[in-house]
Amino acid sequence: MKTKLTESPLEMSTFNEVQIHYERPIFNTNRVVKCSEDSERILREFLDNKRIDYKEFFWVLLLTNANQVLGISEIGIGSSTGVAVNVKEIYQLALLSNASAIVVAHNHPSGKLMPSTADKNLTQKLKEAFKLLDITLLDHLILTSEGFVSFSDSGWM
Repeated sequence: MKTKLTESPLEMSTFNEVQIHYERPIFNTNRVVKCSEDSERILREFLDNKRIDYKEFFWVLLLTNANQVLGISEIGIGSSTGVAVNVKEIYQLALLSNASAIVVAHNHPSGKLMPSTADKNLTQKLKEAFKLLDITLLDHLILTSEGFVSFSDSGWM
């Protein structure tokens, strides 16, 4: 006796609709980034200064077309010598917040403000990849407890 399967695997499965929910902050309350000092000031208000000399962190500032801050996110927490950066997560945040531009930043617990080769390579990777999404990488900051350096201001972008 042969049995005929009446339902295909697709008919037995259920599918969930993917939805994107986004609520823009109130327009006139957003902080504006006009220069690297603005980015640094906003990031310092967000980050925990007690941990900046302890291990590396990586942050992203999400901005509107008028460079108003939509949000800040801590992307990675590393060790005293490095941090892994999930580029896909940065893309997701930028797309979900409808960002037109971003500023990325990380700290150097060593106190040295010179970028490593890995820092420079990541900046170029982000810059090129975000072009495909019509999102501008405005700057990459390296922070220490004593100061900061801007890739944009230093001509490294």
